Amino acid sequence: MTGEKKVLIVEDEMDMAFNYEQIIRGSGMKCLISTEPKEVIRLVSLEKPDVILCDLRMPEIDGMELLEKIKTEWPGLPVIIITGYATIDVAVEAMRKGASDFLAKPFPPDELLLKVQRVFDYSKLAEENLYLKRDLNQERQFERIVGESQAIRNLFLQIERISATDCRVLITGETGTGKELVAREIHHRSLRKDRGFYGVNCASFTGTLLESELFGHEKGAFTSAHSAQRGLFELADKGTIFFDEIGETSPSFQANLLRVIQESEFKRLGGERILKTDVRVLCSTNRDIKKAIAEGTFREDLFYRLGVVQIHLPALRERKEDIPLLVDHFLAKCFSKNKKRVGGITSDTLDLLLRYPWPGNIRELENAVERATLMVSGDQLTAEDFAFLFSPESDPQKRKGTLEDLEKELIERTLVECHWNKTLTAKRMGISRRALYEKALRLGISLNPAGQHSRA
Repeated sequence: MTGEKKVLIVEDEMDMAFNYEQIIRGSGMKCLISTEPKEVIRLVSLEKPDVILCDLRMPEIDGMELLEKIKTEWPGLPVIIITGYATIDVAVEAMRKGASDFLAKPFPPDELLLKVQRVFDYSKLAEENLYLKRDLNQERQFERIVGESQAIRNLFLQIERISATDCRVLITGETGTGKELVAREIHHRSLRKDRGFYGVNCASFTGTLLESELFGHEKGAFTSAHSAQRGLFELADKGTIFFDEIGETSPSFQANLLRVIQESEFKRLGGERILKTDVRVLCSTNRDIKKAIAEGTFREDLFYRLGVVQIHLPALRERKEDIPLLVDHFLAKCFSKNKKRVGGITSDTLDLLLRYPWPGNIRELENAVERATLMVSGDQLTAEDFAFLFSPESDPQKRKGTLEDLEKELIERTLVECHWNKTLTAKRMGISRRALYEKALRLGISLNPAGQHSRA
């Protein structure tokens, strides 16, 4: 549970209200009583209950009327109507006006507790579903780690060793290397796999918005907080939260996150109640965190808390032997997504992709394969289908370059990126220096910038 639940009882008969209070407090929940229905709106605003038990027949104000007023101010606040006149018409009217459930007098204590717990469970499930619908596009059939290189084998070993534990993991690597995919794999192999995985991109939120997303907020906590809302630390209880790009967070947020990790408790924005949470925390960053610590933009104590285990993902240029498998995987994925089947890729074109440096890593490769698949006119992908990789401004539909044209452009571009260092150029392209010289001679490429001497 994320903290003690608070129940507000609205009942004009004190004896009945006291009986309900004894039942509710006996189950470990907090309880408030209001025998003045006209004061309920003010009391709800002040005390922020999690559920309201409201009698239907009261002298000062009708329970249905009060229900409408509550739902106008707090549409997400569950209300259970209590009535001694249980008819189908009453039940339908109460549910139509927003009641979560109703109780017919007399009722045993167990039925009251069951109704209250059911409301809590339904509210949490509804909020979880709302969040997971936003995240549904990430849970696709083809989302899996692909590769057979030694780097990927080592990655699988690391995942296998840590998945069944609850240790916090910091995943590092360049943009596009698949950090979130690894986080999801860790979750799906963990003891928490049957509970939710909640990913949040820290770079897409600023200041209060990020804290509201994670900690939740009470009504009026800030200008646009028109109603109370649970945060991920409540929704993800017993599950996993993944902080993508944790290095982009502010010092104030880092301090609050450190407190949650240390104490397993937090407060909603604008709230006073301390809530408990039990989540596994996974993080990622493409920044040099130790450099950020030295510059004073990231807390060192938080780094050690988050990085109990660190996993570094290699860039695609460091595992080029996986490119053929990745291309096949993305071709199948494109067929599933766009219903356009391609027979494959020519060996010369695959060789060209193996030599390309892939600065955007796997994400760039996937986008390239999808774009080429959508625009291809033949049965197989050829070099001209990937012309956009070498001249971003050119239109592959208008350009008719040969494989040699593309290869020449790739070598010349890599030479410039490596400041004309032949050893580095050959290494980045995955060929020997001798092969580089042979290709330069065959393609008429100068290995030195005009007017400068050769560099190793």
